[in-house]
Amino acid sequence: MNAVKSRIDTWLGRFTMYRLILWVLGVLVVYSMVLNVLGWLTFGLPQMLVHLVLCLGVTYASNRLLAMVFRITPHSESSLITGLLIYFLFWPAFGVTDMAGVALACVLASASKYALAFRGRHIFNPAAAGAFLTGLTGLNIATWWAATPAMLWLLVPGVLVVLYRTRKMLMATVFMVVATSIICAELLSRGMTFGQALWQPLAQRPLLFFVGFMLSEPLTLPPRRWQQLALAAVVGVVFAVPYNLGFVANSPELALLLGNLIAFVLGQRGGVELIFKGSRALTPGSTEFRFEPTRPVRYAAGQFMELNLPHSGSDGKGRRRVFSITSPPGAAEVTFGVGTAEPLSTAKKALLALQPGDNISATTVGGDFLLPHDAGKPVLLIAAGIGITPFLAHLAADEAARDTVVLYLAKGRDELACAEQLEASGARVIARLADGSTPPDFMLDAGTSRIDAPRLRELVPDLAEREVYVSGSPASVDSLRAAARGAGARRVHVDSFAGY
Repeated sequence: MNAVKSRIDTWLGRFTMYRLILWVLGVLVVYSMVLNVLGWLTFGLPQMLVHLVLCLGVTYASNRLLAMVFRITPHSESSLITGLLIYFLFWPAFGVTDMAGVALACVLASASKYALAFRGRHIFNPAAAGAFLTGLTGLNIATWWAATPAMLWLLVPGVLVVLYRTRKMLMATVFMVVATSIICAELLSRGMTFGQALWQPLAQRPLLFFVGFMLSEPLTLPPRRWQQLALAAVVGVVFAVPYNLGFVANSPELALLLGNLIAFVLGQRGGVELIFKGSRALTPGSTEFRFEPTRPVRYAAGQFMELNLPHSGSDGKGRRRVFSITSPPGAAEVTFGVGTAEPLSTAKKALLALQPGDNISATTVGGDFLLPHDAGKPVLLIAAGIGITPFLAHLAADEAARDTVVLYLAKGRDELACAEQLEASGARVIARLADGSTPPDFMLDAGTSRIDAPRLRELVPDLAEREVYVSGSPASVDSLRAAARGAGARRVHVDSFAGY
């Protein structure tokens, strides 16, 4: 099972979140048209084709036009995703008013990224904002027609793939349980059987589409997992409880917008401009990049930052990439340790091509790879290759008093990054070098044998008393997590580097 999971993680890691959602939505569009041809949907194929062209064309064009006005490089993938979402939100029809309403929703969705934004970061989900504002005009109202039983055959696996890739399965579960429970209770009170009351919210209301493609959008989520879970519960209640305030009534788009507003208050409000200061090689296959933020950045040791790296000819990795922050909180410069071995993605080539003084933007700060609040709690940090990067911030922060053991797995001595920093941290460092080379004197040589549960118990006899953190590639993380659990670890926290 670990081998299968590792292969799935590695394959999915080749796609950014944006590219994956774009592909999944594209498949669902084709599927919806096949259903229409088979008679399972009754819109009419010409209406669906015109509706698709309208949604994609107006959203893409308006986004590029607004980007020119605001002098911002447009994110084409994001605009295409917004257009596809609107395709599934509004009923395909040839009515002039209906089509005008859809076009307005597309323009408002694009405009929300710039007008309803703070320091370069949009506050609200664009598709939800466009649908909600259009509904207020009376031109058209979002029907969320993707919530139909015939769509479930591909909607369910598509949503599961997206949630698995974005690691939002638990958050989605909280939302689904809360919203489904409330809706079921309401339907049971109307005399429905339990089976009918359970089937309707799953098959005839847009819970799955909502949570898979809209609630899980990273830019409109708070940074910490517990905050995301609490937000999912709140949005689930607002989504499911019926209300009518006169000019607005409960709707999926309003529930999402309220959740977006809460997330904005909890998170890093606004994007952050970073001025490139320089870089240095950490190992033959990794590089440290230094940036000076134009304003203070709130983050905790072990968290990541998403960098926006506009460039032409973008590959499947996209232009937004997530990297672990290696500098301690409060440092004058923000640094990242990045794997730069060939083959390189176009985004990493753009990163390597930066010149001192160049500006890029950071869109998101988040992550839960944090050490225990209790500084007296001993920890074991297991790093495979580039997986050492999130631990560098921990070791550089005020963790000197903590009982820390670092197990560092690398191909050879020249692949050990930041040895001086590791030595200065005061942590007990154990190195397992695959080529049999000798690590620096301050490190304990673990030899070349495989790190399995028995070997881990030998190297760290008190492992059961420590909280264990594992970082590296998906395959390494799965193997080392299993070894740690087999060695008696009670809690194992992981931070896998998919697609680096």
